[in-house]
Amino acid sequence: MWDPEVYGRYATERGRPFYELIARVNARSPRYVVDLGCGTGELTATLCDRWPGAHVHGVDSSPEMIAKAPPGPTFETADVRDWRPPRPVDVIVSNALLQWIPEHPDLLRRWRGHLTEGGWLAFQIPGNFHAPSHAVVRELCRTTWREELGDVWRGTPVGDPADYVDLLAGLGFVVDAWETTYTHILPGEDPVLGWIKGTALRPMLDRLPAGRQAAFLADCARALREAYPPRPYGTPFPFRRIFVAAHL
Repeated sequence: MWDPEVYGRYATERGRPFYELIARVNARSPRYVVDLGCGTGELTATLCDRWPGAHVHGVDSSPEMIAKAPPGPTFETADVRDWRPPRPVDVIVSNALLQWIPEHPDLLRRWRGHLTEGGWLAFQIPGNFHAPSHAVVRELCRTTWREELGDVWRGTPVGDPADYVDLLAGLGFVVDAWETTYTHILPGEDPVLGWIKGTALRPMLDRLPAGRQAAFLADCARALREAYPPRPYGTPFPFRRIFVAAHL
């Protein structure tokens, strides 16, 4: 289950890629803009300022997230894999969603069919699945927690920028794809654990009974402290992200 408070703990760091993605979307006077996987909707609401003449709509599968949504856009609770728009869309945005959907290349093909002529498709996804933050958890699932979590790890669920260029150019898009590695400076004790607790650790925590979650998190904390030693100014946390802004 998504926890808006845990996910929002690093809202500034998580929001920056969204703004940098939207800055590359050069849609002029769109009438219908949809944010798929909108979470709590704060970032969705900024699209109303970017395109004041548009109907901005957010979609997310978590009722807990949608319950926190601000006024301005319209929102609905739905699985984006099943979502169909009531009319053609001028801009589809998706921020840090597609890594949760292994079949997302097929989903991108479907979304292309929802766009107007000249429409935009823009998405951002984490590309850090080989980073220590994931490697140490993967090793714990493979060894210490094998009996309970050995089958949970999802592997590498996203492609590289070139993979998305190849896919979307083949669908008729003009594609701008790039990657950025941010080095976040995280404050506090065990901040990398705090970060991934709201994202990468969700499948493991959902699987474990409440009485076992604390022990698992303690093992993760010890391993992550070694992988990301704190400095006097905070804990450096490199995070690679992949961006695509494409238009027809």
